[in-house]
Amino acid sequence: MTILKRKIETSHGTLALRETDGTGIPVLLIHGNSSSGAVFRNQLEGTLGSEYRLIAPDLPGHGESSDAINPDRSYSMEGYADAMTEVFRILQIERAVVFGWSLGGHIGLEMISRFPGMLGLMITGTPPVAADEVAQGFRPSEHMGLAGQEHFSEIDIENYARSTGGEPFEDFFIEVVSRTDGRARRLMFEKFAAGTGDNQKEIVANADIPIAVVNGLDEPFVNVDFVANVRYRNLWEGKTHTIKNSGHAPFWDKPDEFNPYLHRFIKDVSAR
Repeated sequence: MTILKRKIETSHGTLALRETDGTGIPVLLIHGNSSSGAVFRNQLEGTLGSEYRLIAPDLPGHGESSDAINPDRSYSMEGYADAMTEVFRILQIERAVVFGWSLGGHIGLEMISRFPGMLGLMITGTPPVAADEVAQGFRPSEHMGLAGQEHFSEIDIENYARSTGGEPFEDFFIEVVSRTDGRARRLMFEKFAAGTGDNQKEIVANADIPIAVVNGLDEPFVNVDFVANVRYRNLWEGKTHTIKNSGHAPFWDKPDEFNPYLHRFIKDVSAR
């Protein structure tokens, strides 16, 4: 199996992509705040990447992508959703499955109204909240405040990298947090708090497409009980799923347990 790395020009800036040569349905993997597509290594390099065309972009201002041409336009959940929808247009992809982690899940929810070819969406570490429910959907955490902070000290970088990535910890977590355009964190958080995007609680209550929810049981940032009790119109398998001894990134810390969920979801929704 080959993983192709390339860059494409978009109206949001130059975006870096990792893409496998699997011939199955395209699957877009959207990373979280201050991360990059490299975090999906355990999916890209495994059987999922061999079977399906996995595409893992770096968001504007993240990883090997350029900073946003217009930060005010791009650095929000809806701005990122527009950028990811543009990736599909450039790659001439009309039907795809989307998996979003943390911020990536919020982006995926915003994409439902923008990309009519979405066959299904899986979210991890993403509470579908209305603007007035942020405190209910997220758990108080020592490092939660860093998510919207523009300037990071060296300690901030390490704390954020370790709390979001979990174990096994690798140096690239430090590198991607350090590289991230700090304006991306600040502007995204300000716009989220102001409720500029769609009401994500209403999105999941009304979306026709299947939505899968898979979280780590030891999730440090998200209230998994809140997520389980949100009303979903089309919740995959009729329930939310949790993985024991897993934190904010189960696809990273428990790939052998997480990947079968993603594999089964892709097969289910692509067969519809």
